[in-house]
Amino acid sequence: MALKDILPGRLGFGAAPLGNMFRDIPEHEALATVNAAWEDGIRYFDTAPFYGAGLAELRMGAALAGRPRSDYVVSTKVGRLILDEIEDVDARDLGEKGGVFQYGRPNRIVNDYSADATLRSIEDSLKRLGTDHVDIAFVHDVAQDFYGDEWLAVFENARKGAFRALDRLRDEGVVKAWGLGVNRVEPIELLLALEGPRPDGFLLAGRYTLLDHARALQRVMPMVAEHELAIVAGGPYSSGALVGGPNFEYAPAPPEILDKVARIKAIADRYGIGMKGAGLQFALANPVVAAVIPGASRPSRIAEDRAALAESIPGDFWRELRGAGLVNAAAPLPGDH
Repeated sequence: MALKDILPGRLGFGAAPLGNMFRDIPEHEALATVNAAWEDGIRYFDTAPFYGAGLAELRMGAALAGRPRSDYVVSTKVGRLILDEIEDVDARDLGEKGGVFQYGRPNRIVNDYSADATLRSIEDSLKRLGTDHVDIAFVHDVAQDFYGDEWLAVFENARKGAFRALDRLRDEGVVKAWGLGVNRVEPIELLLALEGPRPDGFLLAGRYTLLDHARALQRVMPMVAEHELAIVAGGPYSSGALVGGPNFEYAPAPPEILDKVARIKAIADRYGIGMKGAGLQFALANPVVAAVIPGASRPSRIAEDRAALAESIPGDFWRELRGAGLVNAAAPLPGDH
């Protein structure tokens, strides 16, 4: 089933922060954040075993326990198994995401994109989430930011293993849809260029944002549109950089990004517009984007995201950004027809 036909709304909940991303979040705060999302009407929740070595899934399961299962949609990821044994968290090789989940559980994380590991991963996720099915399964991080020069070999393993296994699980009705959950555009291009198997959509994090969208616009968005598929845009605030945070792409933001943020913010301030509103509405203006899933680790963030989505932003603001070269000339903008 196409991803866009499963998603229950344009605003979802990204659960990476529930895995203690960047900070040690108290249990009560994590659960209160998911409850705030539910009270707000959010019914799409995205998580992954990788987020805190199972912690985000466990918290998500606890927070959603007792909610009618048919009322919400869950996506999780495959490609990493979480073992019962403990490892040295500081010694993990996490590519460009080193240290992101240092406050998560110390369980050993094993990268494995084989068919058997895919089936086991889903079984393990079901236990942690306390549910009998996941709606969408994304193959996680088969890209250069994690695997460097080895990424094509990892992709090939996933092609022979996880992709085929998920194709079968979808046909059997175990999952409704599958695709890739990545921070890079190249794996999506590669998968869409294959004769088969056939994904149902993608989660693309950080690559279709107000701060970083030129590359995605060039090739991947047209390819996804051509296949009549959709993208869930993850990380719409670029690891927080867009909204004044210190990080971009899971690491300290470089000077050119901080400069771009300052220039966009100067224009937004003149129009009295919030940066969250600009970020969410920019991503959703592309017809290929079916939903955005900002991460949240505090209950108050949910109301901010909802207000940002509803904020009235004049067309002149977008035109000024385009004129200043702060958004790509080819990017669809809100109000474009």
